[in-house]
Amino acid sequence: MKKEHISLSENDRTYLQSLIKQSGVPVKTYRRALALLELERGRTYTDVADIVGITSQSLSTWARIYQATGLACLSDKPRPGRPINIDGRQRAKITALACSDPPPGYLFSDW
Repeated sequence: MKKEHISLSENDRTYLQSLIKQSGVPVKTYRRALALLELERGRTYTDVADIVGITSQSLSTWARIYQATGLACLSDKPRPGRPINIDGRQRAKITALACSDPPPGYLFSDW
């Protein structure tokens, strides 16, 4: 008898199978979908972690999050970060400056 680490609903299984066949799926989403399918097929955490290229601890976390939230585990929650301090006009000036030619005398001839 195979050991099932997780049990997918029929709808979830169908969705995950169609997801891994699509092109343009983000790698993180593809890996999580593949890992969930392989866990349900009865593979060990170590085998699935090797297939997907992650640690077994991360895989265990993914399985636990799937059991708690369902398919919401395929994407990460937004992470907090430092807000952008420059506006569009300042960003455009920086881009224009970076893409322009250097002033005379500042060209690096050693490169």
